[in-house]
Amino acid sequence: MSRLMLDTTDSSIADIQSDINEAIAAIETIILGKSTQVKLAVCCLIARGHCLIEDLPGVGKTTLSQSIAQVFGLAFNRIQFTSDLLPADILGVSIFDPELQVFKFHPGPIFAHFLLADEINRATPKTQSALLEAMEEKQITVEGATHRLEEPFFVIGTQNPLDQSGTFPLPESQLDRFMMKLSLGYPDAKSERALLSGGNPRELMYQMRPVISIERFVAIQAAVDSIHCSEPLLSYVQRLIQASRNPGLFVYGISPRAGLAIIQASKAWALMNGRSHAEPGDVQSVFGVIAEHRLTPAEQHSRPTCDMVADILDQTPIP
Repeated sequence: MSRLMLDTTDSSIADIQSDINEAIAAIETIILGKSTQVKLAVCCLIARGHCLIEDLPGVGKTTLSQSIAQVFGLAFNRIQFTSDLLPADILGVSIFDPELQVFKFHPGPIFAHFLLADEINRATPKTQSALLEAMEEKQITVEGATHRLEEPFFVIGTQNPLDQSGTFPLPESQLDRFMMKLSLGYPDAKSERALLSGGNPRELMYQMRPVISIERFVAIQAAVDSIHCSEPLLSYVQRLIQASRNPGLFVYGISPRAGLAIIQASKAWALMNGRSHAEPGDVQSVFGVIAEHRLTPAEQHSRPTCDMVADILDQTPIP
């Protein structure tokens, strides 16, 4: 891992790009016609971010999550979020051992490389907040004791649209911890025909073999840190952030955490495209999926947030 951080050569970047492309190709045999969303989800993963997928039931949110875990060989746990789920059901609980006369901590399903928080917005805000410390600090605190989570640690949350029954909106602090928010949507006609005639994609997914080992995956994450961001590019990102903080456009602007996410995701996107440096095009590729779920238009605006974010990209000069 340290070798990649210190010496990210053109040949090593080409090897990484080849490995990532092989992983993406494997996922796309299951998730048909959604190349951009698959690439963004993989980008989020190697950038050490967490991903939120919002869409209607049945369009492939859970299947995408499980396919990513399969391809990267990550230890996978799934929690089905419901209104009666408790924080202890996620984090774990201390149980008294009568033989040893001590309380012994029993880890919950959050102790995994890859956690699928399925239908996360069907749980109460109290239960949703159980993930906050884990997503930010890679640790949990139970009854005053801190427990570190094993690296890598990645959360994919899926949620149904908020106009569906039985849903609770995610707190802003929770949303800000998701690096990206994606939507799959319905497949195009060609992809849907291939899906209908190709059998159950879930059965194909269970037959998938890991394409990248955990050790290689961690090395790829480390390589992202070595991708160069020039001063003009940092200034470009800063101008985008400042544009989002215009009180005439949005209630609140992008947070510093989101700014760091833009840089890290841009580096990951550059690495995926075989470059040792990030470019404005990399920033533009990831900016929307990082910014949109963090921004709420001011009262006087009725336009969709995605259109307003696109305007920021169009109106901010490129270095």
